[in-house]
Amino acid sequence: MAFEKLGNFFGINDEDSYDDQDNNAEQSTNDYSGNEKVVSMNAASEPRTASSKIAIFQPRVYSDAKVVAKQLLNNKAVIVNFNNINDEQSKRIVDFLTGSIYALNGEIKRVGDKIFLCTPPKFEIDGSIPELNE
Repeated sequence: MAFEKLGNFFGINDEDSYDDQDNNAEQSTNDYSGNEKVVSMNAASEPRTASSKIAIFQPRVYSDAKVVAKQLLNNKAVIVNFNNINDEQSKRIVDFLTGSIYALNGEIKRVGDKIFLCTPPKFEIDGSIPELNE
């Protein structure tokens, strides 16, 4: 019996049992999908507008940058305020976040003196603040 199945798989058998193979394939597919959750790939890639949120974060030490990166991984935009941290640490955090955002295909934009907006890929930043660009 095992040789027959192997022969059918490789197309060696001369028997016309295509109908039996189709029925067996349908049954095995139905048995497998009954135990597993099947999700459409289109539904999984659609943006979730209901869960889109913007988090506000004010880091105090360099290791707080990981919290911001995790928020971005969870498709949340983050406003990062560097008012309570020294310039050296804030530059290191901005460098880390820039790398994280680059890996995610997101965007980072300065929106204030020490305030940055970090967004995951599904967000768009529209507009600019002219006085910061000069």
